[in-house]
Amino acid sequence: MQNAFLWVVLGVCVVGVVGAIVALLTSHRDWAQYGSDRLLLDSETPRAPAALLERDEEVRQMLEARNARRRRRGEPELDFETEIARLTALVDTDGELRDEIRQLVIARNHRRARKGLEPLDVEAEITRELDELRRL
Repeated sequence: MQNAFLWVVLGVCVVGVVGAIVALLTSHRDWAQYGSDRLLLDSETPRAPAALLERDEEVRQMLEARNARRRRRGEPELDFETEIARLTALVDTDGELRDEIRQLVIARNHRRARKGLEPLDVEAEITRELDELRRL
């Protein structure tokens, strides 16, 4: 009985290895294509207008609750539009974000140089990245 079990295990292993090789040979995707469908890169996908509207609605609800508390305490209410603009704006007061983006652009230029490509204009790329972040 144990002899038959050994042959069954070996047969399943051989069939599995042969199946894996056939699947590998018939697959037309190469490793460079994996991850290019953005399923794993959520941070790079631009936010949809519906997501931005949902975010603004949630901020508005938070501000309504804050204003209700302020009314109960006898304090003046906050203006919705001013507070939404303040809360959803990109903060770059101390320049740390700009410095971090500069380091990323410099690293990107080093990678481009190794590939033989032209380097990017650092200041233009920093401005472009900050504008893209503001749109999020």
